[in-house]
Amino acid sequence: MRIVRYNYPSYRGVASSRSPWSGLEGEIDRLFESALGDFADASSVGRCSVNLYEDKDNTYVRAELPGVDRADIGVELVDGYLNIRATRKNCEGGREESFALNRSVCVPDAAVQTEKINAAYENGVLTVTLPKREEMKPRKVTVAVN
Repeated sequence: MRIVRYNYPSYRGVASSRSPWSGLEGEIDRLFESALGDFADASSVGRCSVNLYEDKDNTYVRAELPGVDRADIGVELVDGYLNIRATRKNCEGGREESFALNRSVCVPDAAVQTEKINAAYENGVLTVTLPKREEMKPRKVTVAVN
């Protein structure tokens, strides 16, 4: 299993907080490697594109898995990591190739109701819903006037 952590790259090894372009070159390289890595050879393991967002009650993980059958998708939460695995099979010219797509996202066990995690796959997009624990949800606090 390969664990992938997303880090914002610095520009050519030099972190510059003033420039709005710092890290752009590294980010573009990362995107091309991610997109083209799946097609390098049949035994390659690629990373699928993942977006994270949240609302008041849930955190959502959306993974783009075009061309993948529902039966070839595996989702599991192990030791604080949400692991997404998928296999895409292509048949061209009488020859079958398969590509493995993997992604791991750090999910603190204390923040999620693990027994209520839900996953849905529609139109090539996997959406995993991670319900927040009550104690982790934001609360509005009123300020008293003295």
